[in-house]
Amino acid sequence: MQIFILDKMNVPFIFTAALILLMILLYTWKGGVKTIVYTDTLQTSFMLIGLVICLFYILSNLDLSFGQALGMMTERGYTKIFETDINSKAFFLKNIVGGAVIAIAMTGLDQEMMQKNISVRTMKDSQKNIFTFTAIMVLVNLLFLVLGGLLYLYLSDKGASYDGKQFLFEGKNVIGDDLFPTIALFHLPPAIGIIFIIALISALFPSADGALTALTSSFCIDILGIRRKEGLSEASQKKTRIVVHLSFAVVFLFCIMLFKWIDNKSIIGIILDLAGYTYGPLLGLFAFGILTKRKLGAGYGVTAVCLIAPAACYALGKNAATWFNGYQIGFEMLLINGLLTFVGLLLISRKG
Repeated sequence: MQIFILDKMNVPFIFTAALILLMILLYTWKGGVKTIVYTDTLQTSFMLIGLVICLFYILSNLDLSFGQALGMMTERGYTKIFETDINSKAFFLKNIVGGAVIAIAMTGLDQEMMQKNISVRTMKDSQKNIFTFTAIMVLVNLLFLVLGGLLYLYLSDKGASYDGKQFLFEGKNVIGDDLFPTIALFHLPPAIGIIFIIALISALFPSADGALTALTSSFCIDILGIRRKEGLSEASQKKTRIVVHLSFAVVFLFCIMLFKWIDNKSIIGIILDLAGYTYGPLLGLFAFGILTKRKLGAGYGVTAVCLIAPAACYALGKNAATWFNGYQIGFEMLLINGLLTFVGLLLISRKG
């Protein structure tokens, strides 16, 4: 939105980010998790409607059926799923194992992702919610992958050249996350562009509001322990939550500006790489708590293990190709990180 719309209106990026965070603060303050459940359902519906409309329009514009489009994508290598080179970061077994571990860590162990399931009235309904969500996400991800292939076909049909990394289209380089907005806003009818903007905003808010509320809840309950403190009035708890909520909004703004400064056009790759380091200790801690009955003492031993493990993984990731004859570590980094954390916790623990 900033690059394609607001920059032309001379609106500073930091103002855009701050305004969106303010909007999220307003409606999460008003209704909490219940508000997030309803607004996320509405926003996600708009996102999916926008996705489907864009798919059908591009297919119609290219005069292709869904099957014909898939056939053309296959011919051009866009539908390749299984990478058989074991040294590649995209080797299919690395993606399968790493993807499973990412699902456990980033969904099952994540307050943001699970708070909506926790808010369901009964355990059975919560389980239904998880399985339904899983099936829907498979379909949604498939549709987004198809849309990505259609965008490539659309640009090629309009005379763009592709060098394997980016398109040269009308004298400009188009790469990564700029691909969809470039086509939707400048090469499709205005109505489709409006639908795209609505879908884009709808995709944004469920990601940010859930994370902000989850961080606030987790920090207040697990770190500050406001429920464990005797004599702390409801008014004091509410005040603490407001201060923490505002503080995390400022942290979010800082992170947004950091990613803006990094300026990577395929930001999802960076996020998944970061997850390999940040979620690894969480996975190791969870496995240690579930699989063993050993006890951990007081002090900074656990903290040290949870810092040393990702640091060791970073060194391993940087040197793996040299140390292991060209082998590159992909999404299995999260599993390695979790295992190192688990072993470290075993070493500093005692029998229960």
